[in-house]
Amino acid sequence: MKNIILPVLLLVFSLQANAQFKDLLNKAKDAVGSGAGLSQDEVGRGLKEALDKGVGEAVDFLHAPDGYYKSAYKILIPEDAQKVTNKLKAVPGWSNVERDLEEKMNRAAELAAAKAKPIFVNAIKKMTFKDAMNILMGEKNAATQYLHNSTYDPLFGEFMPVIQSALDEVNAREYWRGAVNAYNKLPFVSKANPELDRYVTEKALAGLFSLVEKKERSIRENTGERTSDLLKKVFAKQDK
Repeated sequence: MKNIILPVLLLVFSLQANAQFKDLLNKAKDAVGSGAGLSQDEVGRGLKEALDKGVGEAVDFLHAPDGYYKSAYKILIPEDAQKVTNKLKAVPGWSNVERDLEEKMNRAAELAAAKAKPIFVNAIKKMTFKDAMNILMGEKNAATQYLHNSTYDPLFGEFMPVIQSALDEVNAREYWRGAVNAYNKLPFVSKANPELDRYVTEKALAGLFSLVEKKERSIRENTGERTSDLLKKVFAKQDK
């Protein structure tokens, strides 16, 4: 009986080992087919190229004339400012205050947009391989979220004085202070705050990140946007 048990056990172990080997082999084949053969350098360079492309196109678009003002990213006047503009429409000299203010705010954002590129580029350069893999295999907006988390605070800090300067360049802050002062002189109104800086900065950045996200999704979902062999190779992995 013992002479029979030993060969049977050996046969069972052999079959199990063979099955495990086949399973590992199939997994290896699947991994190679899905792009696991990518080197760390390729993944890193591919993601950085994609981000450079998305950021560059977004910044160039918004920095161009009417990039904000005549697009889906147009900055509207704050809700609490509408009470000012609504009242002033009946005051001589201020009938177009809402239109004029919105144009000036958007012109300021367009001027400031170009300043975002070096801040984004610096964050992209610091990306690790782990960051790149998490982005590549993450959600459709993973790259945008990475940029948002790593750049928003410094971007805001750099953007604010640029927005202030840009607002002054198009005479928006002085214009708005004049509008608010005229409004505050009206009887029976609550005093309004004449500062626009933080509001325009927040809205300008929101529009910028929204467009970067749109560019990212386009590269992920549209193979025609992968304009280099490296982009095609790297993003083929997330297509699986």
